Amino acid sequence: MGVETPGSQSSLHRANLERVVRAVRMAGSLTQAEIARTTGLSAATVSNIVRELKDSGTVEVTPTSSGGRRARSVSLSGDSGIVVGVDFGHTHLRVAVGNLAHRVLAEEAEPLDVDASAEQGLDRAEQLVRRLIAAAGISPRKIVGVGLGVPGPIDVESGVLGSTAILPGWVGTNPRENLAARLGVPVHVDNDANLGALGELVWGAGRGATDLAYIKVASGVGAGLVINGRIYRGPGGTAGEIGHITLDESGPVCRCGNRGCLETFAAARHVLPLLHSAHGTDLTVVRMVELARAGDPGCRRVIGDVGRHIGSAVASLCNLLNPSRVVLGGELAEAGELVLGPIRESVSRYAIPSAARQLEVVPGALGGRSEVLGALALVLSEMGDSSLLEETRPADAPALA
Repeated sequence: MGVETPGSQSSLHRANLERVVRAVRMAGSLTQAEIARTTGLSAATVSNIVRELKDSGTVEVTPTSSGGRRARSVSLSGDSGIVVGVDFGHTHLRVAVGNLAHRVLAEEAEPLDVDASAEQGLDRAEQLVRRLIAAAGISPRKIVGVGLGVPGPIDVESGVLGSTAILPGWVGTNPRENLAARLGVPVHVDNDANLGALGELVWGAGRGATDLAYIKVASGVGAGLVINGRIYRGPGGTAGEIGHITLDESGPVCRCGNRGCLETFAAARHVLPLLHSAHGTDLTVVRMVELARAGDPGCRRVIGDVGRHIGSAVASLCNLLNPSRVVLGGELAEAGELVLGPIRESVSRYAIPSAARQLEVVPGALGGRSEVLGALALVLSEMGDSSLLEETRPADAPALA
């Protein structure tokens, strides 16, 4: 085979093939007109590339309509590869299996002991992944990668999990290397807020936005930031720690050592005790939201206060990054306008007027599935396109060894 030189016709053609494959891979499916807009390629070039990819079995083309006109929808072949998402939360483990056409083929969740060690948790994850793959009748050799979500800061370079109050038995471990060694496939890891942002961007309330912030309020408060369509992590992987924006220098001491962080006014472990005298110590966020929606004045007041505090932090994000959309995730999002309204009020009060006017604040569309679907999207965003253009995978390619 001849060597492709930079700028040659063959290398340009290869680059255009990869641009089209990436656009389709990230969107799930696109019409040819949408591919042309996304990639900047001409309609004729896109038509020729789609024909070539269809003939090689890389993509599937199906009739559809767009703007009332007949069109052709292009998606990656269902046989082109399988991705796996694994999400560890405060009390759960969730696994999903999907293909490169964005179809979820299997999904299951089970409870997880918060005090379990990383070894125990990854044992459970390995077992659940293997069980779902087997039940779906999928060949392990089809798996191109695994996305792994953990509730804590991840060092971008080393993959080591930093300090976390949610899964204390995991601090200092490298879940990416550990799970990759168990399954024999590439593993990509990120924190839960970033995966929530990816999930909503690709599958849910963030679709169509190129700049957004996903705010997750649970045991802690975090944000996943999307800039120009990609997750922004920062050089150390800690971008989006919105929970540690200071709201009151004389406020409660936060787990980070500072006083008055947003987390001390919005996270479940700080908020729920405010209602224990009225509703008992077994109160959960889900129950608080249910009571608020039913008219309980105490729960409505607490949720409204939380919304105003979140809105103050979101206003700071608006002034710094000017996102077009903020997606509220976690169980608190089920409160709807009881929390979204106060967020918008604070944004209107504290953000630059032009930034506030451009901002849309919406609830997440995926609920508790946002992180595991984000883990699938993480693999889709990190995998290369070259392998999809090869006719077959190498016979010795590792897969769930």
